[in-house]
Amino acid sequence: MIERIDDMPPGTVGLRSSGKLSRSDYTEVLEPALRDAIASGELRLLFVLTDFDGLEAGALPEDVKVGLRAVVRDHAAWRRFALVTDVGWIARATRVFAWAVPGDLLVTEPDRLEEAKRWVAA
Repeated sequence: MIERIDDMPPGTVGLRSSGKLSRSDYTEVLEPALRDAIASGELRLLFVLTDFDGLEAGALPEDVKVGLRAVVRDHAAWRRFALVTDVGWIARATRVFAWAVPGDLLVTEPDRLEEAKRWVAA
């Protein structure tokens, strides 16, 4: 499940994810949120990922599509991306591939959520 985080600083997008992600999580929540932020000219994204159970089969193509769009087509719009997670392998993989992440990147633990919100807005 992916849901928007309401109490975000102005000019930022916050999303919270847990459990198993479905195709509709991407098409109905993630993609519209990214589209709106990119249309504003600047993407500052906070993504909180906890209790991750993987992707449903139909979500994998959407995940690839969103990733390719971010890196190729929308690369210039990304300013800051903060990943807040307690999923060790996701944090490590994100750090390893930081060179491919558009904009500035912060990977941190859930107990530093408020700090991550301030960072992504700066």
